[in-house]
Amino acid sequence: MRLLALGGSEFVGRAVAEAALGRGWEVTVFNRGRQPAVPGTHRLLGDRTAPEGLAALTRGEWDAVVDTWSAAPRAVRDTARLLRGRAGRYVYVSSCSVYAWPQPVGYAEDTPPVEGASADAERTDYARDKRGGELAAQAEFGAEHSVLARCGLILGPYENVGRLPWWLTRIARGGPVLAPGPRDLPLQYVDVRDLAEWLLGSAERELSGPYNLASAPGHTTTGELLEACVRATGAAAELRWTDPDVVLGAGIEPWTQLPVWVPPDSDMHDSMHTGDTSRARATGLDCRPVAETVADTWSWLRGIGGTPPRRPDRPVPGLDPAVEARVLAAGGGVPGTTPAQGDSAQ
Repeated sequence: MRLLALGGSEFVGRAVAEAALGRGWEVTVFNRGRQPAVPGTHRLLGDRTAPEGLAALTRGEWDAVVDTWSAAPRAVRDTARLLRGRAGRYVYVSSCSVYAWPQPVGYAEDTPPVEGASADAERTDYARDKRGGELAAQAEFGAEHSVLARCGLILGPYENVGRLPWWLTRIARGGPVLAPGPRDLPLQYVDVRDLAEWLLGSAERELSGPYNLASAPGHTTTGELLEACVRATGAAAELRWTDPDVVLGAGIEPWTQLPVWVPPDSDMHDSMHTGDTSRARATGLDCRPVAETVADTWSWLRGIGGTPPRRPDRPVPGLDPAVEARVLAAGGGVPGTTPAQGDSAQ
């Protein structure tokens, strides 16, 4: 198989390129050249936002294209239009954010999308940009030759958003750690490597249409995730489980200041951790245990010196140590013990 990865040097794109090489595919990546190329790939340079920025793609044929673009939809439109007739399938990495807010519990692929998106749009907001990218891919390749991979939370090695790396580095510092409860709060995510394998498999199987890409709801919990961080780092950290009302009452922002966590029984939790992903799982999505995702992310993080890369278009995640200390000093947090490897965190 011949793959064209649009991006192909960071997080999802890098995982896709590496997975394709592992399958023995011929891999071409197209990007601006700001990051080192993945060894074994052929790189084409260009900037999708610049005039004549797609010139390097005017020649060549591929069996599949994987596109991770998340800004102005017109860039997807222009790229897909240029590749139409020279690529077999267009796999667009979208997001579950394309569904109209708030998403209902158990939302599936037939849930109505946000309104106001356009394939011809300049950059607007994340949800409409991703939906516009979907519309562009389908407009140029048709519904039968395009895949819309609507991802939930993505974790794993190479993460350039900083959610799991923040928890790992915080817990590695040791001491009392503000752990947002409840401990058994269900979480839903996809390891970037499992996502990459599914994306490539979707091209091999000639799939089409939208798919929610994440684990089954409740694949893990907040407790299992954070306790896996303690085990992976080997830190002398004590998770202090704190009532959600205490966390919110302290003015702490869910998802950003305490990455991954959102309050239970909220629109945020329903939208981020309850999606129906049965369609993707029935077509090959296999999600590894959270302990493996955490351990491998920690190993990668240590291997690059402990400082993860960051996307400039995303807010810096994490909680100010002074805020954490203030909440804990005020009595927030119930000491908890970390179970031995293999024990349940519930």
